[in-house]
Amino acid sequence: MKTIPFFPYADLFKRDEAALTEVMMGVCRRGAYIQQQECRDFDANLAKFMGVKHAFGVANGTDAILIGLKAVGIGPGDEVILPSHTYIATAASVHLVGATPVLAECGPDHMLDAADVAKRITPRTKAIMPVQLNGRTCDMDALQAVADKHGLMIVEDAAQGLGTRFKGRCAGTFGKFGTISFYPAKLLGCFGDGGAIVTNDDEVAGRIALLKDHGRNAEGRVVAWGYNSRLDNMQAAVLDYKLKSYPKDIERRRAVAARYQAGLGDLPELTLPPAPDADKRHFDVYQNYELEADRRDELRAHLDSRGIKTIIQWAGTPVHQFKELGFTVQLPVTDKFFTRCMMLPMNVVVSDDELDYIVSAIRGFYGK
Repeated sequence: MKTIPFFPYADLFKRDEAALTEVMMGVCRRGAYIQQQECRDFDANLAKFMGVKHAFGVANGTDAILIGLKAVGIGPGDEVILPSHTYIATAASVHLVGATPVLAECGPDHMLDAADVAKRITPRTKAIMPVQLNGRTCDMDALQAVADKHGLMIVEDAAQGLGTRFKGRCAGTFGKFGTISFYPAKLLGCFGDGGAIVTNDDEVAGRIALLKDHGRNAEGRVVAWGYNSRLDNMQAAVLDYKLKSYPKDIERRRAVAARYQAGLGDLPELTLPPAPDADKRHFDVYQNYELEADRRDELRAHLDSRGIKTIIQWAGTPVHQFKELGFTVQLPVTDKFFTRCMMLPMNVVVSDDELDYIVSAIRGFYGK
């Protein structure tokens, strides 16, 4: 029986082993480990790719959010509204700067629901944090309208959104800052932890530059309290190499999504993600292929018995269900969604034959 992993981590390296080995050996031969030319090159190339003025590599995606929040002045007494359908790091970053994460519902597209956000605004609300999930950008027109009406800033967790666009504009570039994750399974993954913060605001950029490197200015003098959150130079070299071919990876992800759509789109038991180009406002890059399924757990068991590995995002637990963290909010839409959601294999090395096998197994389960 064939086995199709949910994510083939080793293939991140194997598919381009010779070139990646040379990239890493070049760093090692020069002893260029911390904040060397590769970091500067990657920051510049990432900014160019996203069409933004400033990009800063940092140690991981969680640090990126935390530093961004500090840079825009969010702290004790403030509230930040974000979706419960996100990884704990989004809410934790708000908490760790002393602010309060306020959790909201997701809409039919699984993204932050602007109408629900509007209901949760209080005099303490400082910002709205859309999470650009699964390689899709939220409806930023709707969220910006809410923010403008109430005088709030937008800050973006675009950890899963590198290259996705809304009305031609990249995720991560709508707010005061945006963040990206380079965790190995992300759209552009390195071989460890990594992240980035992007902004078009010169003052915010200046504060980020200090905060990520011990509060040191360009002359190396400490002028503020800061963090040790520098993107490792080895990872920067890998990411800069992979960024050059990233548009081809996006093309492949969209082709995988189109094949799933063609094979499964007629099944009434499933609610699929929007197909590529289904909505001309959105350009989706499919970090994940998250669908809703009738008899979800039975379907997953059926697929597993045929060697097809699936997961439920966030281990099946939205943030508001972590009662140990003090959350008491009731989010029935999100609760229902998490009884139905699951993710199929979505990556750049899954073959068309494997996709057809997955489709056939799902159709067989539903008797089609």
